[in-house]
Amino acid sequence: MRKFGRKKGQRRAFKKSLASNLIMQERILTTSARAKELRPIVEKMITTAKKNNLSSLRALLSDLPKQSATKIYYEIAPRYKDKKGGYTRIIKTEKRRKRDGVELSVIEFV
Repeated sequence: MRKFGRKKGQRRAFKKSLASNLIMQERILTTSARAKELRPIVEKMITTAKKNNLSSLRALLSDLPKQSATKIYYEIAPRYKDKKGGYTRIIKTEKRRKRDGVELSVIEFV
C-alpha cells in the first residue's frame, strides 16, 4: 500500500479525487505509482456499476461526487457489460517530472 506522504483521511480523499478525475476525463496523466494504486479502485467501481441496480448506484454515490457517480453508472459501465475485467490501461510515458524525476504514466479506459 502506497501512502503518498499523507495520513489516512487525506490519502482516502486523494484517491477519491483521482478516481473522480479519471471518470470525468476518461484519461489522465499522473505518476506511475498513483496510476497503479488507482487502477483497482476504479475497476471495482465499474464492476459495482455493472450490476445496474439501485443499491449499486447508491454505493457509488457514497464514494464519489454525484456527477462522477452518475457518469460511471450511466455512460461508462454499460460499455463493459460483456467484459469480465481489465477496464483500464496504464501506458508509461517517456516524460519525467522536472522537480523530482518521477516516471509519468497515462491511465485511461480501454
